Amino acid sequence: MITKYIAEKRSWLLLLAGMQLLILFVAFVDASIPFLPVLYIVLLNVLLCTLFVFFRYQKETRFYRTMEAWDQVYDLEAFREADSPFEQIVQDAVTLQTERYRRESAANFRLLEEEKDDLLAWIHEVKTPLTAMQLMIERIPDETLQTQMMYEWLRIHHLLDQQLHQKRIPFMRNDLFIELTALGPILNKEIRGLRTWCIPKGIGFDVELEAEMVLTDGKWLGFMLRQLLTNAVKYSEAADIVIQSRGQDGHVVLIIRDEGKGISPKDLPRIFDKGFTSVLGRLEGAATGMGLYLTKQVAEPLLISLSVESEPGKGTAFTLTFPRENDFVKTGM
Repeated sequence: MITKYIAEKRSWLLLLAGMQLLILFVAFVDASIPFLPVLYIVLLNVLLCTLFVFFRYQKETRFYRTMEAWDQVYDLEAFREADSPFEQIVQDAVTLQTERYRRESAANFRLLEEEKDDLLAWIHEVKTPLTAMQLMIERIPDETLQTQMMYEWLRIHHLLDQQLHQKRIPFMRNDLFIELTALGPILNKEIRGLRTWCIPKGIGFDVELEAEMVLTDGKWLGFMLRQLLTNAVKYSEAADIVIQSRGQDGHVVLIIRDEGKGISPKDLPRIFDKGFTSVLGRLEGAATGMGLYLTKQVAEPLLISLSVESEPGKGTAFTLTFPRENDFVKTGM
């Protein structure tokens, strides 16, 4: 701040210094003026000016130091009262601008809320004809056509499900209900939902749950497992997907391992980024780049640690490490 203050007052400081040098120059040139007394007076002037600048620096920068420390939120109470007309101009301008941004932000938030509510209502409305369509597809006598249509139906269903949860994630902390939850029923439900896709591809599930109970929200955990299992089925052919759970250092660890195409090492650090599609996903053209991103977003409020290991051509393993009860106590949930 001191360097900024000196830069701001540079012209005044140069004027004061120039005046002292001018007095010394006149005393040096004019022999009738004693030089040493003038030098003494100039030194006193420099000392007084230095003290004056020091005290003015403390007073004049107090307001601006407050502005510099301001965290750019809409709360203006952190500001000091202006001590000068120029500071008052700055304070009035910031106050008016903040009030305008606050009004615009509130209006935009209302519009976003209305858009979210409309979209959620639309998704729920679409689910009704989708359910009817599923019943119609199951009655198609041609098994090949039935399988193809069921696959496309399942893709639409999952895309709508992703969109539904994407809109809810920013507010999911208001919707969490953390309790001891059995893994088995949730996994069985998600596996049954994928059976029409797995059977034609010759994919089975090998489930071994040594640790059954986890501390989580069952609904949101189901969404996470849906994304991971869908990915495993999408990139696998004629192989079992192994699902295992075990206890580890007081945590429950759930591993979902497939023998699919795997993930390239260069893509692995970015698979949880929003909109990122791997080389394999771009080649197949079916990836949206949202499934794993949303999974990671849901995992954070649930305090689930999510990691992945993969080798191209040999498969992928996702590991979910569930929290202990003390972990939720520490975070105040």
